[in-house]
Amino acid sequence: YTTVVMAKKKARVLLVEDEKMLADMYSTKFSMDGYETFTAYDGEDGFAKAKELKPDIILLDIIMPKIDGFGVLKMVRDEEATKKTPVILLTNLGQDEDIKKGKQLGATDYFIKANHTPAEIVNKVRGILGE
Repeated sequence: YTTVVMAKKKARVLLVEDEKMLADMYSTKFSMDGYETFTAYDGEDGFAKAKELKPDIILLDIIMPKIDGFGVLKMVRDEEATKKTPVILLTNLGQDEDIKKGKQLGATDYFIKANHTPAEIVNKVRGILGE
């Protein structure tokens, strides 16, 4: 007889990052670690993809074209389909007021890109998703 191994559904990660090189780096790392990744390069596209894809988690840059990360975060929290989706702000803005603003708008966590490797970010996502 044969045993059927049910493949665990891949968690869906939406990366909203306008720096293509960084977006590709994170996307590659998440894909290698078994995540299904989607990328948006500006806030407007990021919010549209969040609504359409309903990802398990969103990694969101703050300084971006069209709509900044704070704007996207507010829109994600106001949208019924995504209001409970964990959102990690991934930025180089390390000021206390930016961190505070992100938390007030409902960010799950806040990372300063320069201080964390992609592997550390993946581990943090794994923890938030309870994997």
